[in-house]
Amino acid sequence: MGRKFNNLLLEFARLHRFLMRVLREAVSPPYEFKEIVRQCYEIGWKSFPLIGLTGFIVGFVFTKQSRPSLEDFGATSWLPALISIAIVRALAPLVTALIASGKVGSQIGAELSSMNVTEQIDAMEVSGTNPFKFLVVSRIIATTIMIPILCFYIAGIGLFGGYLSIIGNDQLSLLSFFTQVFDKIGFVDIFAMTLRAVVFGFTIGFASCYVGYYSSKGTEGVGKAANSAVVASMFTVFIEELLIVQVLSLIS
Repeated sequence: MGRKFNNLLLEFARLHRFLMRVLREAVSPPYEFKEIVRQCYEIGWKSFPLIGLTGFIVGFVFTKQSRPSLEDFGATSWLPALISIAIVRALAPLVTALIASGKVGSQIGAELSSMNVTEQIDAMEVSGTNPFKFLVVSRIIATTIMIPILCFYIAGIGLFGGYLSIIGNDQLSLLSFFTQVFDKIGFVDIFAMTLRAVVFGFTIGFASCYVGYYSSKGTEGVGKAANSAVVASMFTVFIEELLIVQVLSLIS
């Protein structure tokens, strides 16, 4: 029991050291702008089709499932407001983070782990390149930038999916739908969604890079790193979602 507790403390110490190094390298020159842009393309642009499809399905299905409950009270006219509150406040950032944890997290974990196994990271250090800044910091910055963008994208697609579900039963123009949607969304809601997305993006990049950068040697380490990156990212996202909801409820 004591050994497990000591190992846990050592892991927290290594996490803290890793975090401090990320923050220090992120603000100190030289800056790897080209690599950051490339990672933004790999992480963000290539995720748009999957994120878009997921957002559309979430908005469409959520609206479809919510309609019977509102019909019992004769309140189907509240569907646009309900959709906007649900998607913007909770579903958009959380769904984006979960999809990115599976797609982006596993990709980053596998990439860094395979480079660790093939000793490419050691070769970069010998050649005078800072592998930590080039490989780790650039990916964390890219996820922190792109997850909020993907979050706004999935929110828009989700609302459009909800609109298509509504017009299957009601006569409602697109302008009227989005007028009702934006009537119920305030600055606090947009801020909360952006805050969640930024925190989730940093968490996904940090957890995936940490697992991949310190993965064990051997071919099995690559698979374990990819799996651990997804599990660690998702678990941390859920914990952060719980904490953020509690903090925002206290503020509002």
